[in-house]
Amino acid sequence: MTRHFLVAAILGTAACSGTRGAGPPPPPPLPSPTAPSADLITIYDAVRVPGLEDRRFNHATYWRAVTPYLGGSVTTVTEGTSAEGRELRHLSFGSGETTVLLWSQMHGNESTASMALADIIRFFHDRPDHPLARRIARGATIHMIPMLNPDGAERFRRRNAQGIDVNRDARRLQTPEGKFLKAVRDALEPEFGFNLHDQSAAVRVGRSDRIVAIALLAPAYNEARDVDAKRRRAMQVASVLVEAMDPLVGGHIAKYDDTFTPRAFGDLMAAWGSSTILIESGGWHDDSQKQHLRKTNFVGILSALDAIATGRYADYDPAVYDNLEFNGRSVPDLLVAGGTLAVPGAPTLAADILIRYDRPLLREGGRIVDIGDLGEAQAQDTLRVDGLYIIPLPEALDEDGGLNTGVPAMFVAAEDSLGRRVRFRFERGPPQREN
Repeated sequence: MTRHFLVAAILGTAACSGTRGAGPPPPPPLPSPTAPSADLITIYDAVRVPGLEDRRFNHATYWRAVTPYLGGSVTTVTEGTSAEGRELRHLSFGSGETTVLLWSQMHGNESTASMALADIIRFFHDRPDHPLARRIARGATIHMIPMLNPDGAERFRRRNAQGIDVNRDARRLQTPEGKFLKAVRDALEPEFGFNLHDQSAAVRVGRSDRIVAIALLAPAYNEARDVDAKRRRAMQVASVLVEAMDPLVGGHIAKYDDTFTPRAFGDLMAAWGSSTILIESGGWHDDSQKQHLRKTNFVGILSALDAIATGRYADYDPAVYDNLEFNGRSVPDLLVAGGTLAVPGAPTLAADILIRYDRPLLREGGRIVDIGDLGEAQAQDTLRVDGLYIIPLPEALDEDGGLNTGVPAMFVAAEDSLGRRVRFRFERGPPQREN
């Protein structure tokens, strides 16, 4: 969805419009509605774990919220430690024959699935006699490693304390977090694995203007991207996820690129013999803390676990997943259009400015990614500043006083080139209107 902000409306609500781009023919119809997603949507609020409303939580906050729901039907099996000594917990539920392993937040700033796993843990703890919980417990043994990278979560950054991307450590196994995940996998030899991540909120479905809420992948296990029986099972489970998540994010589900990456955990989990499913949580409208996508993960994952435990996934056509459109282009966050650029010491000129946020859902960490005639540029938000002068603040200028791309989005929009009567101020966040 593309949102166009008028200057006069910057302090009010934005006018929204959305279009659907042309794409391939629609996928095959979903199976008959036998999945439990409707019931899960209904009960979600009653099992949602409090204390995780801000997605930038750390290790202590997470386990303080989850610990009341451990014990009973949900047990702690083993523990490891991160590079900085924080606990890595391995939880289990059920005693069925099929073994499933789920792990989340191996990137410290990708916390949506960790929140959903907390809710799933509470569901298992509070409602072990719920028909779905009983089916899962009878048919499968569920193993969960929430927050695999607590040191990254402490800083809310992708990499661990040693600066390593844990998801790219599956081949060398140098990090304690990667070693722990591999040791658990080797001990369990799970039939199914769920690799739970977040992706950029700027990605669109195929060539459309629809934001990707969820991207799914049944990862390849070799460079040829062959489809054997185990990968086909993963595709069928992904089709279950499409059905379960559709009531919440219909039309906003895409497929992740399946190029084989020989050092990534998801790909190697598949190569080691597990039917692996990647879930990437993207963005949703007015969901900066990803609480709607948290609920979507809860509903989708539990529905998939039920389908695995009962064998119901085998009734699903893998083409429902395979015919999804791929992740498409990444759309920048803000276009400041129609202004006159006034760099100190240089002639003024008409120029638009394109901004991308380091943390787009929170609209933080803005950087200038393009300057000039951007009449055909697309952005999630557009701010018209016709008749105003765009004046960079000192923090955006180089040592010689020039302006370039890649610098912090630090500037004002004023009524004259000297910066008098400032109308808007940009300090790496959303535009702030001044009187």
